[in-house]
Amino acid sequence: MTIVTRPSRVVSLLGGSITPPVNPCTHGTPRMVNPWTGEPGTAGRAVVVGAGKMGLPLAVQFARHGWTVTAVDVNPNVVASINEGRSHVAEEPGLAEAVAEVHAVGRLSATTDAAAATREADVVVLIVPVMLDDAQQPDYRYMDSAVDSISGGVHSGVTIIFETTLPVGDTRGRFAPRLEAATGLQAETDFFVAFSPERLFSGAVFANLATYPKLVGGIGPESGRRAANFYDSVLDAEIVAMSCSEAAEFSKIADTTYRDVNIALANDFARYADRVGVDIQEVIEGANSQPYSHIHQPGIGVGGHCIPVYPHLLLSRAPDLEVVAVARRTNDAQVGVAIKALEGLLGGLDDVPILVLGLTYRETVKELAYSRALPLIERLSFHGAEVAAYDPLLSIAEIERCCAGPYQWGQPARFRAIVTQTADNLWESIDFSLFPELEVILDGRNSLREIDLPPNVRYMGIGVQAATRRRPDYAPAGK
Repeated sequence: MTIVTRPSRVVSLLGGSITPPVNPCTHGTPRMVNPWTGEPGTAGRAVVVGAGKMGLPLAVQFARHGWTVTAVDVNPNVVASINEGRSHVAEEPGLAEAVAEVHAVGRLSATTDAAAATREADVVVLIVPVMLDDAQQPDYRYMDSAVDSISGGVHSGVTIIFETTLPVGDTRGRFAPRLEAATGLQAETDFFVAFSPERLFSGAVFANLATYPKLVGGIGPESGRRAANFYDSVLDAEIVAMSCSEAAEFSKIADTTYRDVNIALANDFARYADRVGVDIQEVIEGANSQPYSHIHQPGIGVGGHCIPVYPHLLLSRAPDLEVVAVARRTNDAQVGVAIKALEGLLGGLDDVPILVLGLTYRETVKELAYSRALPLIERLSFHGAEVAAYDPLLSIAEIERCCAGPYQWGQPARFRAIVTQTADNLWESIDFSLFPELEVILDGRNSLREIDLPPNVRYMGIGVQAATRRRPDYAPAGK
């Protein structure tokens, strides 16, 4: 028998998802055909509508596997950049070199004319945003516009695939009829329509494309066959041909909603851990040593394009799903929980100088979509605090647009509290001698639980207390 102070086998989701091994490429050189009908070993012409952080890597992926690809974007600067063989997306590893590579051999170009590109295409993939409006309902303005932009080029034999996450039923019930009305053609007879959700993580897109099974569902058998065969020709991961587009749509929303609900549960656990005085991360590691437990990590809130948005796409169709709704409210409430804790520790926030570290929704990703830093700054300011902020990915002007005063890293200042909103490794190098009046560190991602603090500075994490954060015989997973 072995007695240990921590489980020997723990799966930790801190900092991202578990990633299985990358599949090697086994594709040979395809035979170019016109028209392309889905025959194995063949390639044709593809269009990717939306050449952003996910769309441009997809276009490159298709081109690397022998397809001639046109990227479509409404931004002429993006189009010009691609046509010069340059990537306008700076943060994705390997993307700049890949764009230059496929452009140089003539397999990648770009245009603002979606209809003209579609007219020459065998496959059109749409990956433009569907976000939320002020009532937390799906905002279709970009996708409707994208669908309308290709309709003038839709022709017999073309396959249209939606990769943007959609409410269940939209591929069949909203967009296929929209294309039929605009073209006079019949879906599943004249042209083909399918849904295949992107399952990509910024900073690891190419690895994800070679790793995660690709879910594909058509509005009919031929739509599903053609879409599955297309992805089989351009991806090295397993292709999962699902029964229908609705099953594929629901699978993506179920995946992301599960994570939101799981994080909400972890946040509830963290609140109880504070109540009873134990370290929530020790508890989670202990629980997750049982293979049926997969508790995620708590935090100051959930940001990004996906997890805060997609549960609302589900609720827009099924508002009676109580667990989903409660989870959303729980995660959004974490900012309020943090502010209440700061008020208690500092005796109020009026005129209190506070530094927020990390403004993007996740460290290393320059994107503010649904970042919890924005409501955090707003709420702190509402309560009278003087808020400054720093993020290594943002300029002074970008920080000011977040309604916070810019802090210059490494400069002395009289902050009474520091709140970390991301888990950037840079925070571990904080020089506390620069902050002689500092009283509190509120660690919003539990990433500083091992840091050395001056004796007059109090630590508070999310379910991690000052008394429990540094057991001498215990180090968290990954440390």
